Amino acid sequence: MQKVSVLLFLAWVCFLFYAGIALFTSGFLLTRLELTNYSSCQEPPGPGFLPWGSQGKPGACWMASRFSRVVLVLIDALRFDFAQPQQSHVPGEPPVSLPFLGKLGSLQKLLEIQPHHTRLYRSQVDPPTTTMQRLKALTTGSLPTFIDAGSNFASYAILEDNLIKQLNNAGRRVVFMGDDTWKDLFPGAFSKAFFFSSFNVKDLHTVDNGILEHLYPTMDSGEWDVLIAHFLGVDHCGHKHGPHHPEMAKKLSQMDQVIQGLVERLENDTLLVVAGDHGMTMNGDHGGDSELEVSAALFLYSPTALFSGAPPEEPEVIPQVSLVPTLALLLGLPIPFGNIGEVMAEVFSGGKDSRPDSSALAQALALHLNAQQVSRFLHAYSAATQDLQVKELHRLQNLFSKASADYQRLLQSPHAAEATLQTVITELQQFLRGARAICIESWARFSLVRMAGGAALLAATCFLCLLASQWATSPAFPFRPLLLVPVAWALAGATLYAGLLTTTRLKLDLVVLGAVAAAGSLLPFLWKAWGSWRSKKPLATLLPIPGPVLLLLLIRVATFFSDSFVVAEARATPFLLGSLILLLVVQLHWEGQLLAPKLLTIPRLASSTLTGPPRHSGAYALRLGIGLLLCTRLAALFHRCPEETPACHSSPWLSPLASMVGGPAKNLWYGASVGALVALLVVVRLWLRHYGNLKSPEPPVLFVRWGLPLMALGTAAYWALVSGADEAPPRLRALVAGASVVLPRAVVGLAAAGLMLLLWKPVTVLVEAGTGTPRARTVLTPFSGPPTSQADLDYVVPQIYRHMQEEFRGRLERTKSQGPLTVAACQLGSVYSAAMVTVLTLLAFPLLLLHAERISLVFLLLFLQSFLLLHLLAAGIPITTPVGCPLLLLWPFLCESHGPRKRQQPPGSEAEARVRPEEEEEPLMEMRLRDAPHHFNAALLQLGLKYLFVLGVQILACALAASILRRHLMVWKVFAPKFIFEAIGFIVSSAGLLLGIALVMRVDGAVSSWFKKLVLAQQR
Repeated sequence: MQKVSVLLFLAWVCFLFYAGIALFTSGFLLTRLELTNYSSCQEPPGPGFLPWGSQGKPGACWMASRFSRVVLVLIDALRFDFAQPQQSHVPGEPPVSLPFLGKLGSLQKLLEIQPHHTRLYRSQVDPPTTTMQRLKALTTGSLPTFIDAGSNFASYAILEDNLIKQLNNAGRRVVFMGDDTWKDLFPGAFSKAFFFSSFNVKDLHTVDNGILEHLYPTMDSGEWDVLIAHFLGVDHCGHKHGPHHPEMAKKLSQMDQVIQGLVERLENDTLLVVAGDHGMTMNGDHGGDSELEVSAALFLYSPTALFSGAPPEEPEVIPQVSLVPTLALLLGLPIPFGNIGEVMAEVFSGGKDSRPDSSALAQALALHLNAQQVSRFLHAYSAATQDLQVKELHRLQNLFSKASADYQRLLQSPHAAEATLQTVITELQQFLRGARAICIESWARFSLVRMAGGAALLAATCFLCLLASQWATSPAFPFRPLLLVPVAWALAGATLYAGLLTTTRLKLDLVVLGAVAAAGSLLPFLWKAWGSWRSKKPLATLLPIPGPVLLLLLIRVATFFSDSFVVAEARATPFLLGSLILLLVVQLHWEGQLLAPKLLTIPRLASSTLTGPPRHSGAYALRLGIGLLLCTRLAALFHRCPEETPACHSSPWLSPLASMVGGPAKNLWYGASVGALVALLVVVRLWLRHYGNLKSPEPPVLFVRWGLPLMALGTAAYWALVSGADEAPPRLRALVAGASVVLPRAVVGLAAAGLMLLLWKPVTVLVEAGTGTPRARTVLTPFSGPPTSQADLDYVVPQIYRHMQEEFRGRLERTKSQGPLTVAACQLGSVYSAAMVTVLTLLAFPLLLLHAERISLVFLLLFLQSFLLLHLLAAGIPITTPVGCPLLLLWPFLCESHGPRKRQQPPGSEAEARVRPEEEEEPLMEMRLRDAPHHFNAALLQLGLKYLFVLGVQILACALAASILRRHLMVWKVFAPKFIFEAIGFIVSSAGLLLGIALVMRVDGAVSSWFKKLVLAQQR
């Protein structure tokens, strides 16, 4: 069995899983069709004349413009309660003192002094609450779907009709300043723009200060019609400190001063809009659909009277997309074609001096134009796709027809009764709200065929992993047929599908094409499995799953169908692990391994029939279990609560040190974080030194000696800078900001250099010439010259290794005064796992830089947990959880005692021990894997297939739970995010598996090359 065949087979299995995940996702997380139609002034939204009063007026389109200018201040993550006043103290109740309350005092002042000029709304945001999706909704009036949230950091230009495009078509000058996300969404759409990077969420001031540098000069210049300022400080403060930090109060006070300055500079024909794109959780995060995330503030102000009545006591709740048609009609623009928002009718009431009938008539006009536009969109969308429900669509069209007929009668008699006006307004509002509801429901419809096909492909691939892991141990495992035949069948299926699409002139779907290729490649395997089943072989040989493992797997699968367990999974897992440790104690006591040796009078049959690595004592296994339980309990202190559990409180230790108030506590935590980082580095170096992997002058060893401390120093320095950046003197802030960028890049560069060195020289072997001339050793070979095949090399490697051990013992006896010597045998005994541990350590540093400082404590606990689990496996304890998949295979060999070892003899057998000195021998450790390379490669394949099987069963269970419970109340809050998380986790884990096995094989190839050189030197 060749190494390349193992990698290709595992890559093929991963491709099958990827195809199943993609097919299921395309049916479960649907995206709506984006129409390329555009609204224009030349084409009214429906039949009939334009409203009276709009013909012939400058700037008039569907409706006469009310304002010629708009200032849109977008404060990222401006939650609704951020705009509320400080609550007064109620007797008998504790006073409410939150840092963010009452800081936007200018809004409350305007609401009290000029009630007919201002309004504060609670803007109801549609999930997902990510910035790019919200900007899309605020400019198009559409609803972004669930899966579009993945493009939040890779924004693309908006192709749908939108407000910015309509402004450009009308010749309006649009000036933008702030978040550079707008640059990708609307390339070349602004007459003047000042973009600032938005990705560094720890920077609270760069974007806001850049806006303030240009905001007031731009307003005073008058060279603009629409001014957009997108502030990011509040959002970044939430991510860095949370909403309850004093820094949030400072940032909101700064925004209040900005609003005051804008109000003082507004002219009568200018409308001020202050809006938040989304809210934030109690931890400062956003992206989901919790109440705090979907609740944003919306504030309108005009120097002239805009509303006929006073504001209500409780602010009105409106959908966020309602702002799009409202702004379009106020500016005399066409409403974007794909808008499904409802105009804010109150804005068109005409001011406080307007008559009630004329106010209601103006609202009816705006609502009718809006309804015509939405009806046109529904007709175009239903003609392009079959997503909308036909019965509900007919009901809405009948409702619109009736409302439109009533509106036309209203135009013929403008002085109709007020009750008739209100009836027309109510009918139009019902149509608009019903249209939005049908769109929301239709865009969440599922493709059951794709979902079933994806789940079936995942199930078949899991079946493949299960059977192939059993067949891999057979020497006659048909590698080439199972690699070449599926490729041929996949190409045949893909060609047939592409030809069918070409014949029918349908659009090529890459997801379906990949699924067809995957299903075609599975056909020969399923045929072989069917033949094995028809041969009436025992089921146990076809499905080699032990009973306890199968029971645990079924329990694990069943938990994915419970929303409460998915929510509480982080708390239930430590409890189950503690239960397993208790079960371990009971098992060890039952087997008598916790008793003293003198109390054991009857030998156990299990110990005499045990094969493989020697079992350690029960007390040793118990200590490992207690250590694992302790680490698990400590790791549980670092937890983040899901939004579905409001009674839970996230650990404050996951927040960055910069959010802490108080110098001594911050310094103490900084010392603990750096101490954990140093402890992690020391543990890894001690482990490598214990097995003799730090004594070679090779470049990777030198990098581990000196490069890792430099990386730790750079990481500690970066933490010190970011934790105290706000406290730095003003003249040093530029230097601190530059160093905060350079240090992480230097650490990542060192990590990449270390990985390159390790791939270049993965074997670190030290060969030292001993004193004197060693006696000649003869290696018996059935060939002449250097080894030319793997079989030749496998024949001589064990001889060379044992000769090296004998040479080591001979040198030790001749040079006792010079101290112990280290030869290559010790380093070769841990050559595979040393490379794996070094790679994991190098990858830990970039991950540490992406998290808060105190996460280093979690990394230390994670490493300790992995080591303890692997030691339990090596001690003979049946641990079924796959941890560090390649290390899972290598660790039992590595855990054999290192150095000369002598068997313990019973009393009176010293003479026999002197007669048989050959029993005193060093273990081969990982070099035993080279005794049978075929079994080594087969074990790697079997381990990889079992690992993929466990992960595949989990993603299959998530897919089944999401499909069966797709109409469940918590499907988008629990089951859909869980499926996405497991799918992404499977992709990352499978890629890590392939890279890990490739690294082990790279080390194996380097070891083979090293032994070839030894054979050549021996023959010379």
